[in-house]
Amino acid sequence: MSEKVRIGFVGVGSMGQCAHLKNYVTVPECEVVAIAEMRQKLAKRVAEKYGIPKVYATHEEMIANEKLDGIVAAQQFTRHGVIVPQLLKAGVPVFTEKPLAGSLEAGEKIVKAMKESGTFHMVGYHKRSDPATMYAKAEIDRLKESGELGRMTYVRILHCGGDWVANGFIDLVHSDDPAPQLEWDPPASDMDKDAYNHYVSFVNYWIHQVNLMRHLLGEPYQVKYADAPGKLLIGQSDSGITCTIELSPFRTTVDWVESALVAFEKGYVKIDLPAPLASNRPGTVEIFKDPGNGITPTKMSPQLPWIHAMRQQAMNFVKAIKGEMKPMCDAIEAYEDLKVAREYLRLWLNV
Repeated sequence: MSEKVRIGFVGVGSMGQCAHLKNYVTVPECEVVAIAEMRQKLAKRVAEKYGIPKVYATHEEMIANEKLDGIVAAQQFTRHGVIVPQLLKAGVPVFTEKPLAGSLEAGEKIVKAMKESGTFHMVGYHKRSDPATMYAKAEIDRLKESGELGRMTYVRILHCGGDWVANGFIDLVHSDDPAPQLEWDPPASDMDKDAYNHYVSFVNYWIHQVNLMRHLLGEPYQVKYADAPGKLLIGQSDSGITCTIELSPFRTTVDWVESALVAFEKGYVKIDLPAPLASNRPGTVEIFKDPGNGITPTKMSPQLPWIHAMRQQAMNFVKAIKGEMKPMCDAIEAYEDLKVAREYLRLWLNV
């Protein structure tokens, strides 16, 4: 694909604008050619700010009138089962925020639609696109292949989220449009209202860590234990590696505390990640090696480019559209996150 990738946006609310649109308009390899937004005052103001030529009231109108190479749909995930299959009928790659959906049934519907479409649906797990995670993942895979630090022994993720916005909405465009009437996915059929609300809350907040765990392990894992206070998830990978996710064991109101430790017999790779909407700030990586046999242990931290995860994610979606890389996480894998979350809820609350 030699020409610029033509992107259409479906929804330009707070995340649509500040997590995605303002990053896509800075990527030289693509151009945002149209917005579909039911709130027409908002759509026109956003289009004027970012120099986007076309505005439509619905995604159906945009798809019918524009030649698109990809669609970014920043929608609430509890309506993904309604809208994503419609977007996939356009036959071009679709990007949505995490999680895949608010229930296993809606997730199955989306996966089926993606397979029938002949294209891909990339789910926005932006932590995979942080330069720190990308660097660490490549090093982890290299260490597993070389055996330099022995076998992988343990993976731990700690998350205590504080101010996730980090002034990321400071340039948000507002309007006085009335709230649009939207169609929503039905609630999960295997849960009562209270259990379903717990599930939606969990996949909204913790699904990033659930997904990052599989990414770092490089293989599937199953939940084996959930403590009663809801602070600890313990799993085991297919090859027998123990893995844990610590779910806000202490409070943070401003600071963002999120780290991942991938341990080997003779060292580790550690990642620290910033708040999701912190601009121009990647995470950090620390690599510790202790070969033994009198060799001096080492600890190093690479200098990473000043690119934050949301912008790198936009770049990665464009590259995937052009066929230069695989999507960072597609609907099929994202569906596995919904299954992990469902098993955790069963162990935690017995529902």
